[in-house]
Amino acid sequence: MSNLQQTYGSTFDVTSTRHRVLRNTYWLLALSMIPTVLGAWLGVQFQFAFFPASPFVGMIVFLAIAFGFFYAIEKTKNSGLGVALLLGFTFFMGLMLSRLISHTLGFSNGGTLIMMAFGGTAAILGVMATIATVSKRDFSGIGKWLFIGLLVIIVASIANIWLQLPALQLTISVVAIGIFSAFILYDVQRIINGGETNYVTATLSIYLSVYNIFANLLSLLGIFGGERD
Repeated sequence: MSNLQQTYGSTFDVTSTRHRVLRNTYWLLALSMIPTVLGAWLGVQFQFAFFPASPFVGMIVFLAIAFGFFYAIEKTKNSGLGVALLLGFTFFMGLMLSRLISHTLGFSNGGTLIMMAFGGTAAILGVMATIATVSKRDFSGIGKWLFIGLLVIIVASIANIWLQLPALQLTISVVAIGIFSAFILYDVQRIINGGETNYVTATLSIYLSVYNIFANLLSLLGIFGGERD
């Protein structure tokens, strides 16, 4: 009887831990939207521009800062400092989003486009998280392919700094939305299956997917739905 209790007790503890990680991840993800919005708002108000004269240098500096945050967050993920660093990173990402927001607000229907992008991103998050939660299929095998796709997007984005091809930019945005949507599916299922047990790290992964979906969706909406006065 005691062995049976230990078995079921252990199973219950593991399931409870996974649900707690998932719940805390969703709460921290929602909280991370506040500094993101604040950073974007301040960036728009002060016309923030990140190395506008040299996009390539800007991308290199951005990647250096971003990976610096990733390293620091990973090192402090089990403490309150990790949460603070994560929120600081989301503020920085909000600043980086402000130029796209400013461009979109230049359209007469800019506010509507932003809300549409927000709604579309929320819908994708909800659908992917639901599939990851209820599906019996194992999506762990797509991880390496998603990583390869991410590298292709990064290389193509760097190349397009010089090429300036509208068709390539459209392709990058469409592919990015698909890849980061799949990343949400992959990351949420990892939490559910116990592959990720730290909610700070989990939040960072899902936040990056949500951020990139929103940015690329907003970019596409601006291209195809932006209206000038």
